[in-house]
Amino acid sequence: MTKHPPIYMDNHATTRTDPRVVEAMLPYFSETYGNPGSVGHSFGEEAHEAVEIATGSIAECLHADPREIIFTSGATESNNLAIRGVAERNQRRGKHLVSVRTEHRAVLEPLERLGQSGYTVTLLDVEQHGSSQAGWLDPERVAEALQDDTILVSVMLANNEIGVIQSLAEIAAVCRHSGVLLHCDATQAVGKIPVDVRELGVDLMSFSGHKIYGPKGIGALYVRQGSPIVRYSPQITGGGQQGGRRSGTLNVPGIVGMAKALQLCVEEMPTEMERLADLRDRLLTNLQDRVTCVSLCGPATGERSAAGGRLRLPGNLDVAFGDIDGEALIMEIGNLAVSSGATCSSHEPGPSHVLLALGLGEDLARSSLRFGLGRFNTSAEVDLAVESVSHAVEKLRKLGAR
Repeated sequence: MTKHPPIYMDNHATTRTDPRVVEAMLPYFSETYGNPGSVGHSFGEEAHEAVEIATGSIAECLHADPREIIFTSGATESNNLAIRGVAERNQRRGKHLVSVRTEHRAVLEPLERLGQSGYTVTLLDVEQHGSSQAGWLDPERVAEALQDDTILVSVMLANNEIGVIQSLAEIAAVCRHSGVLLHCDATQAVGKIPVDVRELGVDLMSFSGHKIYGPKGIGALYVRQGSPIVRYSPQITGGGQQGGRRSGTLNVPGIVGMAKALQLCVEEMPTEMERLADLRDRLLTNLQDRVTCVSLCGPATGERSAAGGRLRLPGNLDVAFGDIDGEALIMEIGNLAVSSGATCSSHEPGPSHVLLALGLGEDLARSSLRFGLGRFNTSAEVDLAVESVSHAVEKLRKLGAR
């Protein structure tokens, strides 16, 4: 097979920074470079104004109030601030936390650490492999897990491996009825599907710039204002920035870049969602036509929730090939950038914890590839990806049969 130029289909791991975003950021490196916390001179005041404008833009895209946005270094920090901050601040009320087995490690590991410090953590099961709703969390399971001492529930909006979109508004209603705070890791959802914090009803929500064609090293945590008050302990102190909620000099170019990136995503979302869904379906159909024993991991691509919304991210596809090691397959298709499991967990041996939580056996889970289609992918690239994967699978299966 003739080698094709490198093709990037790992947009769940990170995205290419859009040139329009880079253009918006550039002045804040060399022209408007003041510290936004510096008052009394024009350099600091201009930087402060840029942060204010960007914060307002981000809040508007999410239907939030600008005062509800706290900037961090990324979604991992945001998750830690939300989970550990709420747990530490509210431990007198209770020490029970609820989450899901398919969460990102940036949620599971802070919970694990709290579990080692005297907290009790309940991890909920999801719909199993073979179901058209595989990966979906029934809100009733959340209701059944709540206890008198439950202080926080954490459920991601869209899964980073299998793309399943959870019924957050229903889960939020369950939590609100019991007086329990709800945190949502929306890293893979913000900018990809409509996200309205008021409609979702979440109390805290994490997201990041580099998943939406913005820069790395910048993220945010939405913290609902109003009654009941969301109380949490800051995790980074020593400067008092952002009202003491998260200290540290603000990353002005990153904040401006994330705001521009999110604005572009929201403006282009109606057409981009349909385009990516079409590319994803083309990829799946052609893989299934060319390769035998292809298993879809996660919900069916056309499945809808009870409310009528999508149950899977438009650009997400996770498939397993049954009798082939996913890492070996990635090596064989070197010019095609995809992943086997979650990138943030790629240093850990063993199959994906998400796929195991769906009920896949270890061998099937090890044979999976995750495709993350994005803004810069084309139908021609999808066809080349199908060629590359099908030839690689055929070669590895022949080698395995010898």
